[in-house]
Amino acid sequence: MTALRLCDLPSLGDRLRNAQGMTRPLMLEIVDKACRRFPSLGQTERTARLVRLIDAEAWADAALALMELELPLWHVRRIAYDEGEWHCALSRERELPDWLDAAVEGCHGDLAIALLSAFVDVQVLAMEVSRSSVPSVRPAPDSLYEPIACENFS
Repeated sequence: MTALRLCDLPSLGDRLRNAQGMTRPLMLEIVDKACRRFPSLGQTERTARLVRLIDAEAWADAALALMELELPLWHVRRIAYDEGEWHCALSRERELPDWLDAAVEGCHGDLAIALLSAFVDVQVLAMEVSRSSVPSVRPAPDSLYEPIACENFS
């Protein structure tokens, strides 16, 4: 397992968008480059299920199982088929109305690739806005900083 690197993920996303269909080597590359939890979980029932799904080439089910393992806070918000393409949206707040939600969407003619495109985009987003487990503290204001009021009360 290589370390999850931001530079690998966009190229993986491009490979997914350009793929004709899901293949075993492509799925294993996704697991290798975009998954942090899967290798560290050991042989649990969930990882064994994922391996069985990959062996059976049940790509859409494998994609959903992979998302369940890797993105426990994210949920499938929408799966729709329109004009020959699958559109899959992942969200952390799927109960919100569409216009308030910041869902991540993937689309492709193959359902598994659409799901995994959204998955990789979420991983890219997570790398870009990585949050520490310790809350941040605002820096002390500059000693020369002095707030002023600009309202005109006349």
